[in-house]
Amino acid sequence: MNPIDCYAPAGTAGARPLHLVSKDALGAWREVQPETVITWLDAHGFDASAGSCVVVPGADGTPAAAVLGIGDTLDPCAYAHAPRALPAGDWAPAGDLDADALRALQLGWGLGSYDFDRYRKAKPARARLALAAADAETLDVLAATARVRDLVNTPTQDMGPDQLEAVARGIAEAHGARFEAITGDALLEQNFPAIHAVGRASHRAPRLLALRWGDDAHPHVAIVGKGVCFDTGGLDIKPADGMRNMKKDMGGAAHAIALAELVMARKLPLRITLLVPAVENAIGPDAFRPGEVIATRTGVSVEIDNTDAEGRVILGDALAYAGEQSPDLVLDFATLTGAARIALGPDLPALFSNDDAMAQAWLDAGMQARDPLWRMPLWRPYLRYLTSKVADMANAGSKMAGSVTAALYLERFVPKDMPWAHLDTYAWNDSDRPGRPAGGEALGLRAAYGMLRAKSGG
Repeated sequence: MNPIDCYAPAGTAGARPLHLVSKDALGAWREVQPETVITWLDAHGFDASAGSCVVVPGADGTPAAAVLGIGDTLDPCAYAHAPRALPAGDWAPAGDLDADALRALQLGWGLGSYDFDRYRKAKPARARLALAAADAETLDVLAATARVRDLVNTPTQDMGPDQLEAVARGIAEAHGARFEAITGDALLEQNFPAIHAVGRASHRAPRLLALRWGDDAHPHVAIVGKGVCFDTGGLDIKPADGMRNMKKDMGGAAHAIALAELVMARKLPLRITLLVPAVENAIGPDAFRPGEVIATRTGVSVEIDNTDAEGRVILGDALAYAGEQSPDLVLDFATLTGAARIALGPDLPALFSNDDAMAQAWLDAGMQARDPLWRMPLWRPYLRYLTSKVADMANAGSKMAGSVTAALYLERFVPKDMPWAHLDTYAWNDSDRPGRPAGGEALGLRAAYGMLRAKSGG
C-alpha cells in the first residue's frame, strides 16, 4: 500500500463535508444544524459514540455530508474507521480543528486505509481525505508505520536475512548513509559468534546489518532490532500454533529499521547507528543444540538451555557491538517473549530500562502520541534464573518472570552505566480494528520517535 493514496491531492475541488463530533460536543453541534439533518440523525440513533458514522443524503439522495463520532481527538485511531465507513470519494473536515487534531486525523486516516496487497488484488478505491495542506511529518510517520507493517506481513520466503539486508541497504542509499553487512563465516572472523551460532543451520546465511548516518557533533543513538526472519524454535521446536506466525519474529528489526528511516527522513540532529542481527532459526544438521555452550562477543559463555530463546542470543552480540561505538543511548526492539504478552496483552509493549529519565521520556512520548507502553522492572535478583553450572550464564532456565529474565540477559551485554532501553513488542494485531488491521503492527514506534525528536530538539 502506498500511504499517500488515501489523501486527495492538494487543491482537489468538490470534497464533501465531514463533521467530526464527540459526545460532549454533540448538543452544541446539533443546535446549528438544519432540522432535516437532525431528523436523519435521530432516525439512525446517532449519539456520536466513538467509532460511529452516518452519511447524510442530499436532496437527490446522493451523499451530501457525513458525521463521524469520535472519542479522544488526539488519538489517530479515533478517526481510523472513516475510510472504510464512508462512501468512496473525497471528504474534507468541516469546522475548526486545531493543528494537533488535524495531524491525528491525517495519521488516523492513513492507518485506517492500510492494506497489505502484495499477494492479492488491491481493494477498490476508498474514501480519500482532502486537506488544505498535508503535514509532512505526519506523512513520514505514516510511512514508517507502513514500513513496519509491510516488513512483518511479508512471508519469510520473500523476507529472509538477504531480503531484509536489501531493504536496509536501499534505505541507506536513499538517505546517504553508510552501510555494511557481515555475512556467514565472516561473523566468526569479526567476533560475532552468537549470531553465527543461531543462524548457521539455515540455507540463508546469518548476518549483521549496520547502517551509520549523521553528524559526529550530534548526540549518538544506537538502534538495535531483533531480525529472526523465521523462528521454528530450533531443535526445541515450536508446536504448530506457536510457529504459525513466526514470520513476524523480525518485528523488532522492522521497528528499528523504520525508526532509523524516520529519523533520517526528518533529518533530526542525531547521529544513528542501526544494527540488525538477521538470521533464520532453522532446523538442520548444523543447528545449535540444547546444552551447547556458545561464545559471545564479550567473552561471556552461554549455555543453551532452550534453542527457542534465540532472539536474546543474537541481540547480545549486537548490543555489545553497539556499546563499543560509545553511543549516548542504546535502544533495542524485539519480539522477545510470550511472557510479555501474558503480562500486558498484545497492545502494550513492555519497556525495560536501566535509566529512569530515558524510560520516563519514552513513556511520556507514548502518552502524547497515543502509542502507549508499560515499564517493567529489571529485577536483578532474578538473574538467578539464568544460572548455569557449566558456563557464565544460561540463555533461559525458568518459566518465572520470562520477560524480566530476557531483559536481564540483554542487560549483561550492555556496557555498565550506558543508558539503555529494551522494548519487548508484539508487532502484531490478532484481529481487525479501526486503524489496527490484523497482521503486522508498529507498537512503540511513534513513541520512540517522539522521544528522540524531543531529545534532539528537532
